[in-house]
Amino acid sequence: MSIGVGVFLLAAGAILSFAVRDGVPGIDLVTIGYILMAAGVLTIVLSFVLAAQSRRRLSRPDDPYTRP
Repeated sequence: MSIGVGVFLLAAGAILSFAVRDGVPGIDLVTIGYILMAAGVLTIVLSFVLAAQSRRRLSRPDDPYTRP
């Protein structure tokens, strides 16, 4: 789910930065696009890190026969 949100933010930011030619008075759409792209990349990276941590935690089952 969070990877999808990250991809959406990345795509929306790229559209605002590179494809929109109109302007809104008082708002820089290019800067907002770059901020959205950075947030999308950060979301994707964090989702991979959190998934790797949960996978590592689940891959070590407690074996009752190895405990002292």
